[in-house]
Amino acid sequence: MSNVKIAPSILSADFSRLGEEVVAIDKAGADYVHIDVMDGVFVPNITFGAPVIKAVRGKTDLVFDVHLMIDKPERYIEDFVKAGADLITVHAESTIHLHRVIQQIKSYGIKAAVSLNPATPVDILKYIIDDLDMVLIMSVNPGFGGQKFIESTIEKIKDVRKLSETVDIQVDGGITDQTIGKCIEAGANIFVAGSYVFSGDYKERIDKLKRGC
Repeated sequence: MSNVKIAPSILSADFSRLGEEVVAIDKAGADYVHIDVMDGVFVPNITFGAPVIKAVRGKTDLVFDVHLMIDKPERYIEDFVKAGADLITVHAESTIHLHRVIQQIKSYGIKAAVSLNPATPVDILKYIIDDLDMVLIMSVNPGFGGQKFIESTIEKIKDVRKLSETVDIQVDGGITDQTIGKCIEAGANIFVAGSYVFSGDYKERIDKLKRGC
């Protein structure tokens, strides 16, 4: 499938050499750099913020796919845009004014996406799907890498694809050469892979995913 895109999550990279890791996945054939921002409030973990993103922005021209797992993301949209985000994803439950936040992101001329946690119903997208560039479906519970793929995600992908034939559908969590194929068949086209990519030869792993193995 030629339109499959791979977004390695730098949450699984070596933080002591983050810039080099970003360069390495670029050379290995990655399409996006997936950046998991966690605040210890919306999810039970803390990662990195806008200054770290800004520090590595100059290392690559790849799409910076910034996934905000933070409470009230509207407070920091401008900061992440200035740091170099090309696409910002917010969680449906993270704000009480989801439509407003989507418009806020798009006002900066970048792409906007909404993420659905495993138990979040697809119906929440009904009145905003036409404003979205992408829907991110969590196939694990957010907060930590290395979790097992949740099988009910497949039906959720199909349901989102029924809502829109054109929106990008990204899947995040437990993506390997064993799970990506059924996600592609269900209608997804962008895949976040952290542990799988960074635990082997980066190019070999990315190539395998793009083949939908």
